[in-house]
Amino acid sequence: MENKEQEERHTVRIHIDQKPYESPNPTTGEALYMLVHVQAGLDLYREVSGDKEDMPISNGPELVYLQEDEHFHSGPPKEFTIIVNVRRKVVATKELSFDQIVQLAFDPVPMGPNVLFTVTYGRGPKANPEGTLLQGGTVKIKDGMVFSVTATDKS
Repeated sequence: MENKEQEERHTVRIHIDQKPYESPNPTTGEALYMLVHVQAGLDLYREVSGDKEDMPISNGPELVYLQEDEHFHSGPPKEFTIIVNVRRKVVATKELSFDQIVQLAFDPVPMGPNVLFTVTYGRGPKANPEGTLLQGGTVKIKDGMVFSVTATDKS
């Protein structure tokens, strides 16, 4: 009986797309996506009050702490406008890899055994406001972030 009471104490009612659901608290983003069968290509957002953007919930193993009667909704991923080599680009991901940024910078991407790329950035989020991105690395992005990508031939 005690286990049942503990289980009930850790279960909360939440609302996703205006429908009530019961969920353990805390849970994971992945569990929330599965609870409501969020359609492929859509993201889940925690509704916030005031003049702020709703917070996206990652579809992964990170813990999500819930409040009784909290509201969420599904919708298309947020798009970010960034500047790559002085050109405006729109992306629908919160993180970009070194290779993705190089592809955004060059069309076509210079190839060859001696071609090296340097990626620097500024105006980033608090986690990474500025820096150099190394090959194989990723960087969190935000609207207005600026990237400079140069190609050099080491011959």
